[in-house]
Amino acid sequence: MDSAIEIRNVEKRYGSLQALAGVDLDVSQGEFFGLLGPNGAGKTTLISIVAGLVKASNGHVRVMGADVVTDYRKARRLLGVVPQELVFDPFFTVRETLRFQAGYFGLRRNDDWIDEVMHNLDLSSRADANMRALSGGMKRRVLVAQALVHKPPVIVLDEPTAGVDVELRQGLWRFIRGLNRSGHTIVLTTHYLEEAEQLCTRIAMLKAGRIVALDSTRNLLGKFSGLQLELTLDRDTLPDGARATVIAAESGHFTLRLRDYAELEALLRQLREAGVTILELEVDPTDLEEVFLRVMERH
Repeated sequence: MDSAIEIRNVEKRYGSLQALAGVDLDVSQGEFFGLLGPNGAGKTTLISIVAGLVKASNGHVRVMGADVVTDYRKARRLLGVVPQELVFDPFFTVRETLRFQAGYFGLRRNDDWIDEVMHNLDLSSRADANMRALSGGMKRRVLVAQALVHKPPVIVLDEPTAGVDVELRQGLWRFIRGLNRSGHTIVLTTHYLEEAEQLCTRIAMLKAGRIVALDSTRNLLGKFSGLQLELTLDRDTLPDGARATVIAAESGHFTLRLRDYAELEALLRQLREAGVTILELEVDPTDLEEVFLRVMERH
């Protein structure tokens, strides 16, 4: 499948600081792709380079085949970016803001699409409100709407739900999922890892400017598959055969990491045979947050 975003050997240095250290990445057309990493990993720098706002020290980036430096205008038309920062003009209404944004791309008389975007982001009732009168969550909705007014085939969402209420978050994802189903490529960065797990079919993890994991969400979860078990017992020790799986223990409460449910069954049998009484038990399958923490620890 053709690439929506092609990133080749991208480096970025700020003096002695290397923010990106040779990133290679392809995002296929129509993908819902996650870009994850701790603060300072280089995610926003990489997005800024893709958007043509920052120039790479080395390497190149193409959006739908258009180089973001040598063919900036075309690349920018093909891309919609929702930034982290709440940047807005305080002198315009919501509708005026979106009309001006559409005008930057040479679009006129596209109020039908603007109305649809506002409806899906629950902005219709505030269409004529001044931007400075909006709450932080409402301003973030407008940023999302601005990124969509020119119907770009590639949409980059940089922490789009930060500080946003749960109801809007669900409505936003319904809308974005619909755009993805209709063929739009979505790239998402988020600290809400449960969102990435539910939405993204493939994920890259960045640390210190390098990609340290890249695979489908299913494969990443599979590589670190297992169970985390929280046990509270009527004593402060486990039978000898169960101690190898313990990752934390304190006053009769144990955290264990098991490979699968067969290992859980064997553990419970050991406890029964040793006459141990289980006071509390909680089983958590591996989720993306656990995978993320283990990948970051490994690197």
